[in-house]
Amino acid sequence: MSHTDLDLTLDGPALTAALVDIPSVSGDEKPLADAVERALRALPHLRVDRHGNNVVARTDLGRAERVVLAGHIDTVPIAGNVPSRLDADGVLWGCGTSDMKSGVAVQLRIAATVPAPNRDLTFVFYDNEEVAADLNGLGHVAAAHPEWLAGDFAVLLEPSDGEVEGGCQGTLRVRLRLAGERAHSARSWMGSNAIHGAAAVLARLAAYEPRRPVIDGLEYREGLNAVRIEGGVAGNVIPDECVVTVNYRYAPDRSEAEAVAHVREVFADCGIDGFEVDDHSGAALPGLSHPAARAFMEAVGGTARPKFGWTDVSRFSALGVPAVNYGPGDALYAHKRDEHVRVERITHCEERLREWLTA
Repeated sequence: MSHTDLDLTLDGPALTAALVDIPSVSGDEKPLADAVERALRALPHLRVDRHGNNVVARTDLGRAERVVLAGHIDTVPIAGNVPSRLDADGVLWGCGTSDMKSGVAVQLRIAATVPAPNRDLTFVFYDNEEVAADLNGLGHVAAAHPEWLAGDFAVLLEPSDGEVEGGCQGTLRVRLRLAGERAHSARSWMGSNAIHGAAAVLARLAAYEPRRPVIDGLEYREGLNAVRIEGGVAGNVIPDECVVTVNYRYAPDRSEAEAVAHVREVFADCGIDGFEVDDHSGAALPGLSHPAARAFMEAVGGTARPKFGWTDVSRFSALGVPAVNYGPGDALYAHKRDEHVRVERITHCEERLREWLTA
């Protein structure tokens, strides 16, 4: 069977383009995972392991500290933006350029060109980050082989436009069920319209004022929004059920239990008949006061910012490994048809990481 090989002697932008040109929509990451594994196994200074479509490589030099560099290899569905395209202004276009194949390219470049780092390194390439939490490859590795993820500090190469972003917000998705009673729409007084019953939920959402807490000097911005509404039986039937799906993005000073309790409280008097947690991934504190994080900030420079989206720093935090987000992509362009990355950001992140790991 033919396969595509990755050339790790390419520079960061060219390697990013090669990664983009191997489609890896969530659930279909195997060809890219195979290519990453083959490329890493060719490097004699690394031990390489694989679990499903998740590849882990690491040095074993007996250094005093171990750093994990992690990134997901999946993308959202392609929107006519593969293959990649490099324009004359130094902008690389294509699905995954920002989120986060440019970050994966930086990982691979460091793996190939820093054989004797000043800290032992673990490189993690994992699948299914863009879909439901129970499918997340990093979570599967953590459950099956937690020792593979052991470290003193972790860097997620998530898109942060070359600036350090601390922690991440949690994301909770809840299905709120409104119950009614079916009836013929010509005799609507004989029933109770569940869709109309959702008005109280929507009004509460429209009036909701999200918090903006400051944690370790970083201001996070919460959000509570309806992302889906379902209801209706037929054009002549009063519906007896309506479901409003709500997404709560919450700051890292709330625990998962506190987040659920807060959403319950918000809708407590809205006539909810059912409350179902559909998906939930907890938040992670910034952890910028940790010595390893301070050293990293000093090495790469810039000003730390809060991470508004959810990332797998949360999983590392749960494992007791402080982590930050630092990657070349710009999250503002993640998942868009015009997704792109500035190639100088790729080179910048690679150079800063190399300096930190070789100084």
